[in-house]
Amino acid sequence: MPLVVQKFGGTSVADAERIRAVADHVARSRRDGNDVVVVVSAMGKTTDELVRLAADVSATQPAREVDMLLSAGERISMALLCMALADLGVPATSFTGSQAGIVTDEVHTRAKILEVKGDRLRLTLAAGGVPVVAGFQGVSTANDVTTLGRGGSDTTAVALAAALGADACEIYTDVPGVFTSDPRIVPEARRLPRVSFEEMLEIAATGGRVLALRSVEFARNHHVPLHVRSSFTWEPGTWVGEEDPEMEQAMVTAVTHDLSEAKVTVTRVPDRPGLAARLFRALADRNVNVDMIVQNTSTDGTTDISFTVPGADLAVSAEVAAGLVPEIGATGVTTDDQVARVSLIGAGMKTHPGVTARTFETLAAEGINIEMISTSSIRISCMVRADRAEAAVQALHAAFELA
Repeated sequence: MPLVVQKFGGTSVADAERIRAVADHVARSRRDGNDVVVVVSAMGKTTDELVRLAADVSATQPAREVDMLLSAGERISMALLCMALADLGVPATSFTGSQAGIVTDEVHTRAKILEVKGDRLRLTLAAGGVPVVAGFQGVSTANDVTTLGRGGSDTTAVALAAALGADACEIYTDVPGVFTSDPRIVPEARRLPRVSFEEMLEIAATGGRVLALRSVEFARNHHVPLHVRSSFTWEPGTWVGEEDPEMEQAMVTAVTHDLSEAKVTVTRVPDRPGLAARLFRALADRNVNVDMIVQNTSTDGTTDISFTVPGADLAVSAEVAAGLVPEIGATGVTTDDQVARVSLIGAGMKTHPGVTARTFETLAAEGINIEMISTSSIRISCMVRADRAEAAVQALHAAFELA
């Protein structure tokens, strides 16, 4: 029988009624002739509540204990879903990440999957049962419970689909698929029936919150087709897969935005080889992920270096940069957390000239200043003022006729 991995996010299992609805859907999937492996997130805002509880209890919060605490949310969901499936006559067995054989490195709170054994899941499937796996977690090579970081349940589902040779991985959420833009900002945004892995990677990396970036990377690397669907309507959603070379690609597929970015500028850096390398090596050593980088033209033998980082990393980035100022001979560091990244994504950019010109013309017509620019073969990203981001998204969505 075809094997499908179905992942249900926190809103999909938010309460008893939703859990029973998920159980009914899993039972129907089996009646349709599929073997099913289920991955669940914690119910609703459970993880957020556990994070707040940890903050109320401790200022120290050892990372190992944080992982032990946060992994509890998914365990509640998996047990309750198995009970709901039992009421429908569907044999189901719950598995924690470690019981499912998800082996990770030893980095707590953002572990990476090294191996998926899955032996117990295969035995359950062979016996006619449904394995229900707690997402977001695994066991380290040191036999400690670990969690996979933001969007970790998506990554769990894709990793299991790859290891078990599933025919598809269905990601159920509270939206009916991937849209041309955020429908809350652009009401006329439309659902995309299909997106390539490369486009979805750019969408996820630039503010699209439907799929976690690591899960898309895993799916692309292991050729796992993804189907993003709503657990509230159960209608067909968006397929994410290999690019079809026979199909004409749209010039622009989606417009995304990200308000969580911040900018750091190191001023009057001596224009000598190796200084930028020392700065960005120091940031890498503190696990800071740098996105856009702009180095101004040298004047008087010095230059300004500006770069963007996740807002959560702004403090540590400023600390690292300020610590290097005397060492590299710069004059100072400035920061700006009132910026936003607006991006256009589309595989058709490779063959359609003029996308960049139209982008700049559109933003200029709206009086929106571009502070930084970054591009790839299928993406153009512009850094703008945070309070103009929504206007930029709406204007670009209209200019490229994505409605």
